[in-house]
Amino acid sequence: MIDPWSVSVVDADGNPITPEVILNAYRQRAFPMADTRRGKFRWYRPATRAVITWDRWKVPESLAKVMKHQPYRITMDEGFDQVISACADRSSTWISYGIEKLYSALHEAGYAHSVEAWNAQGELVGGCYGLAVGGCFCGESMFHRADDAAKICIVHLVHHLRARGFALLDCQQQTPHMQRFGAVEITDDAYAALIARCPEDLAWSEE
Repeated sequence: MIDPWSVSVVDADGNPITPEVILNAYRQRAFPMADTRRGKFRWYRPATRAVITWDRWKVPESLAKVMKHQPYRITMDEGFDQVISACADRSSTWISYGIEKLYSALHEAGYAHSVEAWNAQGELVGGCYGLAVGGCFCGESMFHRADDAAKICIVHLVHHLRARGFALLDCQQQTPHMQRFGAVEITDDAYAALIARCPEDLAWSEE
């Protein structure tokens, strides 16, 4: 079995990047993005980013009504590789094969996690994934193949994070979907202050 910490991918500047480098970059408020699926990635630390803190968190009323019918079976970490591959499967993506390889290694190491939605036929119809860094969960991407599947995964993700003492969900870039959940844009300095107040070494699961 391959040690996940030994995985290495070269970035656009020719630097060897390991899962440990990825974690350290997030602690410095930077994250990788590629231009194409087969391209190499560069590092970004935006001047503003979207975050959800629990005092602003809300579930849209229309989505709450849908969830009462429990349209999907929701799981966590049962299909991480399937989720990240589905998130990358679009005409334009920032998730290169190199990024996928590194985050899969981070999943094996216990830092990257996914939430999945399955239909009655057992098919994966939605999901999201991200990286747990201390008390902050950095959401990376989501996808859906059925109505509201990704949104329902976000609700389950936040309920999980809150129950385990996480302080916020970093959405990185603002979108209409995340804005409906209460995401707001803040400056990099404000984000740094939030990160500094986050608890450390939180357990993802109760095991």
